[in-house]
Amino acid sequence: MKPERNNVSLSVLEEKAKFIRTETVRLSRIAGAGHYSSTFSCAELLATLYYDQMRLEPGQPEWPERDRFVMSKGHAAIGLYPVLADLGFFDPSELDTYTRLGSSYGDHPDMKKVKGIDFSSGSLGHGLSIGVGMALAARMTQRDYRTYVMLGDGELSEGQIWEAANSAGHFGLQNLVAIVDRNGLSIDGHTEDIMTVEPMEDRFAAFGWEVQRIEGHDLNAVREAFARLPSGRDGRPQVIIADTVKGRGVAHMEMSLDWHVGNLVGEDYDAVMAELEAGLKPYEPESMA
Repeated sequence: MKPERNNVSLSVLEEKAKFIRTETVRLSRIAGAGHYSSTFSCAELLATLYYDQMRLEPGQPEWPERDRFVMSKGHAAIGLYPVLADLGFFDPSELDTYTRLGSSYGDHPDMKKVKGIDFSSGSLGHGLSIGVGMALAARMTQRDYRTYVMLGDGELSEGQIWEAANSAGHFGLQNLVAIVDRNGLSIDGHTEDIMTVEPMEDRFAAFGWEVQRIEGHDLNAVREAFARLPSGRDGRPQVIIADTVKGRGVAHMEMSLDWHVGNLVGEDYDAVMAELEAGLKPYEPESMA
């Protein structure tokens, strides 16, 4: 059975990406802090994956034929939880307990506590290895689900990522799809200053991957990239490098090193929510402003 797209309209996907951003801000206020900018950069990617691309049964979270998703950049789970609740994996009211004592919903996702989470995360750098295992499991059990892994570009400096990339190419895991949120920043600064990851296309291709590079906030481009993915388990593993803007959607957060983790209160909270509700504005790098 080939995974079927849901054919959701672009306007719906735009609203879902906005929903991911506004819920991230709301939940951060509950927690007293949150990962705003690294979640905003992948909002369009998450919206398209979950509402248009992945094969899921929210009423049956353990359905064997479901597509798998590994949030390797697990600190962006604050944007994933609202999606899972919206789809019906659990009651949305449970989100109001986010990070509170006894809550199932922590800063990183826990597969043993949250329905719809396929693997727990913590320290970055492990997700692609997990995805390789899941893709191999599909082959061994003769199932045709895909495994999607969302990677932060900062974690590409981890050696384990490239061991996993090499393994995926060696085993010909065409049912494995890596999505790199290429926002250019990590908590320590610009990725290319810390440990260069470019030319990223060439690096993945050298390990036997089929590479697409897209504008990660362009919903048409994101949908088309997913539509080009080949079906079947055997062949070249797939990677979509999505060039994004960290903090996209809130002007003073865009490409700022100050909002990897932060807290909005009072008038600042209200202003950011109003800006997000108004919709995305053209991004203007500081040098162009």
